[in-house]
Amino acid sequence: MADPRLKKLANLLVNYSTKVKNGDFVLVQAGDIAIPWINEVVREAVKAGAHVETLVDIPDVSEIILKNATDEQLLMEKYIQRVALEKADVWLTAWANKNTKANSNVDPLKLQLATKGASSWRKVYSERMGNGSLRWCGTQYPTQADAQEAEMSLSEYEDFVYGAGLLDSDDPIYMWQKIREEQDIWVNYLDKKSELHIVSEGTDIYVNTSGRKWINCSGTENFPDGEIFTSPVENKINGHITFSFPGIYMGKSIEGIYLEVENGLVVKATAEKGEDLLHALMDTDDGAKRFGEVAIGTNYGIQKFTRNMLFDEKIGGTVHMALGDSMPEAGGKNRSAIHWDMLCDMRQGGEIYADGELFYKDGQFIKNVL
Repeated sequence: MADPRLKKLANLLVNYSTKVKNGDFVLVQAGDIAIPWINEVVREAVKAGAHVETLVDIPDVSEIILKNATDEQLLMEKYIQRVALEKADVWLTAWANKNTKANSNVDPLKLQLATKGASSWRKVYSERMGNGSLRWCGTQYPTQADAQEAEMSLSEYEDFVYGAGLLDSDDPIYMWQKIREEQDIWVNYLDKKSELHIVSEGTDIYVNTSGRKWINCSGTENFPDGEIFTSPVENKINGHITFSFPGIYMGKSIEGIYLEVENGLVVKATAEKGEDLLHALMDTDDGAKRFGEVAIGTNYGIQKFTRNMLFDEKIGGTVHMALGDSMPEAGGKNRSAIHWDMLCDMRQGGEIYADGELFYKDGQFIKNVL
């Protein structure tokens, strides 16, 4: 019998997050371990009148390709993925790992080439998300591997995942609508500002957001949610930033990341662990050395770092910045095959100023500035 919270999640993704309607072409995609999630989402989408097709990813096949393919083969685009995203009205995905360490021994250059090979479908996704012709929402299906990565039992992790999405409430959709209203206050405030100054331990960075739009994330593009973000002006970021938690990319961990930025370009990058992968990722393409996102996490129901950026970037009291592809819907112009979020803890002494005005301190918005 399916977890009733899984049924609530499927209902929310179909009827709230992406608003599936009669006649929509809905692509449902996840790894083979997430078949129960696929079943529930397909059921809800069909009930809504959609034409539904599925793509099931097989991790063993991905491993074979990464370890045995030539450079030329890794650079080949994923034709089915690209065509499906060109045609779909809605794309619903779930992350679910069988083994979070599967790529630990893969050459970083192989991962870089595979990322470049994904650039064609990534470009379609980015453009269609930006112009509103593709509705997308990604979520997490709890697995033993992801629970272990988060240092929880499976039942504890299920409670964490579904709790972060407010799926234990009687009406999760109503709860997320209320969150949208609350976050709108700060989106409207920041839309009137031109520059952020972010200060915390090892971090002092100025991020220009002039002319860019702040986006209210309340469960419509990934779930669980809880952040506000924008894409900064590509050549107007200066300073340095230290990321408090490991950066996770395709299951590999990079720790102690420190970046120095001049006119939007990362000019120095070091890491205490995994520095080779850090540099390989930043060499993916020209856009990988510039930032595509700056964001503030607002989900105070998430306080524990789980090595899963779907949750970690939402931790209430943190900010994150992403190297690479920016969001056209926010006005971003940077293009890259990567979009890699990294997290900075603001809960002990962190401050954010907007055009010189302190509006965020110790991981909390200062309400009396409004």
